[in-house]
Parts: sequence; C-alpha cells; structure tokens
Amino acid sequence: MSNFLFLLLLCVSSVFLLLSQIQAATLPSDINALKAFKASINPNSIPSWSCLGSWNFSFDPCSLPHRSYFVCGISCSPDSTRVTSLVVDPVGYSGTLTPLLSQLTQLTQLELSDNSFYGTIPSSIFSLTSLEILSLRSNYFSGNIPPSLTNLTSLQSLDISNNAFTGTLPVTLSSLSSLTSMDLSFNKLTGSLPKLPPNLVQLALKANSLSGSLSQSSFEGLTQLEVVELSANRLTGDVQGWFFLLPSLQQVDLANNSFTSVEIWKPGNANNSELVAVDLGFNKLEGYLPINLASFPKLSAVTLRYNRFRGPIPWDYYKKVRDQNLRRLFLDGNFLNGKPPAGFFVAGGSGSSVVGSFGDNCLASCPASSQLCLPSQKPTSMCRQVYGHKPSL
Repeated sequence: MSNFLFLLLLCVSSVFLLLSQIQAATLPSDINALKAFKASINPNSIPSWSCLGSWNFSFDPCSLPHRSYFVCGISCSPDSTRVTSLVVDPVGYSGTLTPLLSQLTQLTQLELSDNSFYGTIPSSIFSLTSLEILSLRSNYFSGNIPPSLTNLTSLQSLDISNNAFTGTLPVTLSSLSSLTSMDLSFNKLTGSLPKLPPNLVQLALKANSLSGSLSQSSFEGLTQLEVVELSANRLTGDVQGWFFLLPSLQQVDLANNSFTSVEIWKPGNANNSELVAVDLGFNKLEGYLPINLASFPKLSAVTLRYNRFRGPIPWDYYKKVRDQNLRRLFLDGNFLNGKPPAGFFVAGGSGSSVVGSFGDNCLASCPASSQLCLPSQKPTSMCRQVYGHKPSL
C-alpha cells in the first residue's frame, strides 16, 4: 500500500508540475500588447518561418521551453512574467505601431529595423522609461520627432535612420543624459542643431536638411564624443578650431554642406588630440589649405576635395606623409597652384604610400605618370581667371 501511495503522490506532483509549466506566467497586459502588435501587421507580410509567424497565443509567451511557439522575437524577465525585449527579424513586416506597446513597461529594447513599418510613432511609446535601445532603422516611419522623446530617460542608443521623419530636433534633446549613440541620418529633418546630449559618443545626422552653423553651445561639455557625421546637409559658416579640439574626437564627416572657411588655431593645442580622419569635401571652403590639420599627431585621412582652396600644398602635409602618419589625402577639385612637394612622387619613397588625388587643380609639374595627379589639371585659361595670371610654375 505504501508503494501505491508513493506512486500516487508522484503522479499528482508531476501533474501539478506540468500544470504550472503550461499555466500562463506572462503578465496579461504584456500578452495583450504583443497580441495588438501582431494584429497591427499585415498578415501577408508575416512569413510562416519568421519570428512573428511562430507567435501562437495558445502558448504563454514567456513560458519555457520555446519549442514551437515564440521561438524568437521576445525576451522575458528571469521570473518569466514580463517582456523585456522586442526584437523582430528583418523580413519585411508591414504595418503600424500599436499604442498598446506602452503596456510593456519593463521593455528595455525595441528593435524593428529593416522592415516596412509606416506611420507615426504613437506618443504612448515615449512613456517606456526603462527603454535603453530604440532602433527603427530603415522603415517608412514619418511625422515629427516629438519633445516627449526626452521622457526616455534610460535610453542609451537611438537609431531611427533611413525613414521619413520631418520637422526640427527637440530643443530638450540634451536631457537624454544616458544617450551615447544617436543616428538620425537619411530623414527630412530641418532646423539647426540644439544642445546635444552630454554623454554622446557617436552622432550621425547625415543626409537631412539641417541648416545654420556649428554652434559651440550645441557641443558644450561633450567630452566623450568620438564620431560626428553631419554630411549632406545645408550647414553654413565657419568650421572653428574648438570643434576639431573636442577632447575625444576621432572621426569627422562634414562633407557636402556649404561651409565657407576653416578657422586657424594654435598648432600646439592639438598635441593630445585623438583625431584620425577629417572629411570636408564638397563644401565652399576658400583661402589656403588649413595647415593646422597637419599638427594632429594621429591624423591619417584628410579629404578637402572640391572646394575653392587656392595656393600651394603645404610642406607640412608632405612631412606628415613622409613620417608615415598621413595615409589618405584628397585635394582634387580645388584651385591649388605651384609645385607640389617632389617627395610625394618619389618611386619607392615614403611619399608613394599615400592614397589620394591632387587632380583637377592648377598645379604645375604634377607628373602625369603619378596616380596622385589624376584627373588632369584644370585648363590654363580657367586658372588664369582665378589668379589673374598664368599659375606660377
């Protein structure tokens, strides 16, 4: 009899264990949010083999193990009661965002990149104060970026690039004190740069319609900023010395704007700089080439192509190439004249290690046999119009 009771108790405990595993563990409001999220997506855009294709709400989303349902797309808290991450696969899901996503109050990561979501972002999404990563890259989202974005006080990474967002950047953007990476490139944003978040490491705002100048107040206190990508906008004015001397700056891309000058600063100020690459190509920069760039000890790539620079190529640029620091140098498409330093063209010498172009200028004695001299120099008549005489030989 005792053996029978033991076996009975064992069977009962096994049943209770099985029931506890299939009993819903996820908070009902989280389940409702996931149901609404899937329901807002066009069923024809959900392949059967995709993450959303595996979502079957007859099974609890956070219960383990995930053998057939909810095999990907979500992560849950250790106690299997709350959804903490929503990361869908890039298969072309098409639909709008449901406001009910705001019920996922423990969500730390929302990534919907490389799909076909469209419409505006519901304002309720910006109540997710635990959110650390928000990535909506490469979709069709539109509308303004609302000031309520700054309610995401835990946000560390923001990527909404390659969409159709319009309007200006929130003036309170600097209140996102946890933000270290921000990419808003390839949208239709306008206006000037506001004061930026203080702990930014990477800033990308390429291919928008931003205007105005680079204001020091926008970058004030950004001691950790390493990468700035502002190419293909409508920025104007001077590129001033303080900008290049930001303490952690490594890569700068300001190409395809309308900057008109580069400010001169004391060379010694750059001694501790981390600057590695500068691209100021396709602007309206005038005057002589900024000799100060050669004072940055780690600088290995300089692009100043297709501006309005005049005068000779500074010896300091060749010296930096000779010392095997500068590896890429693009000066083509300006009005540079005189003879470039001969060391650039010494076969087998240190100058031969540089990659770039001096073509489409007004240079004399630029060897046609050298790749650096391609494309060919401007016609003499054009150079004479610029200098008022035949360029010096």
